[in-house]
Amino acid sequence: MAGYSSYTDQELLDLLKSGDHLAFSQIFERYGSLLVSFACRKVYDKGLAEDIVHDVFADLWAKRTVQQISKGFEPFMFTAVRNRILDHYKHQKVSQRYLDNFKEYLSQTEDSADHLIRQHDLSSLIEREIAALPEKMRVVFELSRTTDMSRKEIAVHLDMPEETVKTNMHRALKILKGRLGDSLIIVFLSQF
Repeated sequence: MAGYSSYTDQELLDLLKSGDHLAFSQIFERYGSLLVSFACRKVYDKGLAEDIVHDVFADLWAKRTVQQISKGFEPFMFTAVRNRILDHYKHQKVSQRYLDNFKEYLSQTEDSADHLIRQHDLSSLIEREIAALPEKMRVVFELSRTTDMSRKEIAVHLDMPEETVKTNMHRALKILKGRLGDSLIIVFLSQF
């Protein structure tokens, strides 16, 4: 990879488009820390900043053949990270609004037999969908939701890379969201 360090951003991007992993690694080495530092100043959470930057690089790799970068690579990457941060905050606001509305609904609702039956049915449905997840994904998901373990602690506990834990969590949420819909996921997440 020593030879790649002398390449310009444009040369690396040209190699990246052809699927060159070493070019991708060089781009990450060149900009990864800088972008994490930038994101950390915006979100005040190094783990979240790293996740955001990794997501941006994952998108860069996934869209490498169709990505059009016209005004320079560095500004492109900083804009991509900034947009991810904005999406994160936007998603946080929407989720918080749903949770607030749901909590308000719960506080106004009587504990009638009908309500309890619906709640039990909903809990059973959620439990069945979680049980239907692939084994490793289910274990990671349950540990993250039923314990106070961080992603890093789960990775150590299960003897797997932290990135694999993250990927399993994202996939589990995506599967459950697809099967249960947004509103049921919010109900589920508010229970823990």
